[in-house]
Amino acid sequence: MTGVHRHARPILVLGATGKTGRRVAEQLDRRGHAVRIGSRRAEPAFDWSDRATWEAAVQSVGATYLLDPADFGAEDGAAVLRDFCALAVAHGTRRFVFLSSRDLGDAGDAGLLERERVVEESGAEWTILRPSWFAQNFSEEPFLANQVRGGLVTLSTGDGLEPFIDADDIAEVAAVALTEDGHAGETYNLSGPRLMTFGEAIDTIARLSGHDVRFVAGTSEECIASLEAHGTSHAFAVFTDQLFRWIGEGRNAMLADGVQRVLGREPRDFEEYVQRTPADAWRG
Repeated sequence: MTGVHRHARPILVLGATGKTGRRVAEQLDRRGHAVRIGSRRAEPAFDWSDRATWEAAVQSVGATYLLDPADFGAEDGAAVLRDFCALAVAHGTRRFVFLSSRDLGDAGDAGLLERERVVEESGAEWTILRPSWFAQNFSEEPFLANQVRGGLVTLSTGDGLEPFIDADDIAEVAAVALTEDGHAGETYNLSGPRLMTFGEAIDTIARLSGHDVRFVAGTSEECIASLEAHGTSHAFAVFTDQLFRWIGEGRNAMLADGVQRVLGREPRDFEEYVQRTPADAWRG
């Protein structure tokens, strides 16, 4: 039977106000574990760009839910991650669960793979999570949620298929990997239970929420313009358009079994996510 660790030391959850971090913190709290919130507004505060905040955040921590510093603007994410992991291990951290990315990982992104290796070579137990696109991006990620609320979503995904993963499933997997034995040295690809086009996802939101929203399969130029119109920088819009075009090319059209392997059940379906989301999330 898998052992459950009731950590005498707190578990540090980085990005604890974000889509997955806050859910990981809630999962751990629900399971009776002491949680230390890792964010700029927490006490003690944590900021990837301010190394003076790191030591207080990792003091006496036994395990850490680790996000990618490159997602927070670090120019040399691997070096930043290496220094953070070394400090955390020196202060007693014995386990990392690192939130990575399935699409970039499958594409062989050199930067991401290097950051994964940093975690693997940290000297602590490690688990890598590689999720597909989050279902919650439709309601919680501004560049997409703002389009949904505006009633028109223009992306360059075409009819490409994606197995949207519920962020609650990611959080539950992370909580198990942080607190139970049997997951050290594992890389888990995480996906939802079925493949959908972005058009089907938008139609599902419209049907179940009653919100008048439609999807348009646009060109890269139209997608980038739409992303910029909804608040993203040009560089981020170009990067995101590349990810959408990969979906259109069919690169993400495969299911994964990570949720089943860790939790022993099927992942939550996209319809369940839509039904669980408050109606005002779609209208802003």
